[in-house]
Amino acid sequence: MKKQIIHILLPFILVAVSLLLTGCYGHRQVGLLQDRKDLPHYDSVGYEPYRLQVNDEIIYRIITLDETLGKTLAQNLGSNTGYNNNNAYSYRIYSDGTVDLPFLPPIRLEGLTELEAQDTVKRYMRELIPDAEIKLALYNKQFTILGEVGKGVKYIYKERMTIYQALAMSGRVLNTGDRRHVRIIRPHGNQEPEVLEFDLRTNTIINSKYYYIYPNDLIYVSREPAAFFKQESYSAFLGLITSSVALLISVLNYIPQ
Repeated sequence: MKKQIIHILLPFILVAVSLLLTGCYGHRQVGLLQDRKDLPHYDSVGYEPYRLQVNDEIIYRIITLDETLGKTLAQNLGSNTGYNNNNAYSYRIYSDGTVDLPFLPPIRLEGLTELEAQDTVKRYMRELIPDAEIKLALYNKQFTILGEVGKGVKYIYKERMTIYQALAMSGRVLNTGDRRHVRIIRPHGNQEPEVLEFDLRTNTIINSKYYYIYPNDLIYVSREPAAFFKQESYSAFLGLITSSVALLISVLNYIPQ
């Protein structure tokens, strides 16, 4: 009886072992910055500063030596916007690419960098206040991350934030994450969003068009299709085999000769 059961179960055990042996995560599957010829090669490109888009919000502050004007601005700025201390308020860029700032005509800021937008607003403001200085920045410096990694909306705390830094802020990528097909969904104002797909494992991602994260990006790490059959490590695999063999021996001991 025992021999019959063993003959029946043996093929299934061999198949399970073969699947598990090929199903453990190794460096080739999950390691980063790999230098392998079989991985994609991405060309290096120069860094492009972020350009303001429709629905972005800017925050700006007016500095002047005229105390009377300073008090007037503090009382009148931001009547329909969010207040952010030190006479700084946030304003949204409308669908036509313009922004409405107090005391000024609509100013087109879509497509400008933060520095270009700051100079543009200063040029308009100096027609009213000759010594005006403007400090302007993007208010919604955020990106979103989903999938087999920590989820949520994160703040871009520095210029030229990389994909590695963004993932590190969200927690490590799980072994079940598909590193071969990481996606960045990047909006472009009123146009269709751009979908960038890349292999996170190759070292040529550095300085490529996939390397830097921009405001409003959505990073998605999908689940690897074969994750169901894989084990986190060889120690987990050995533990599974050991427990299976122990269960088989226990069953055989209870079966009569």
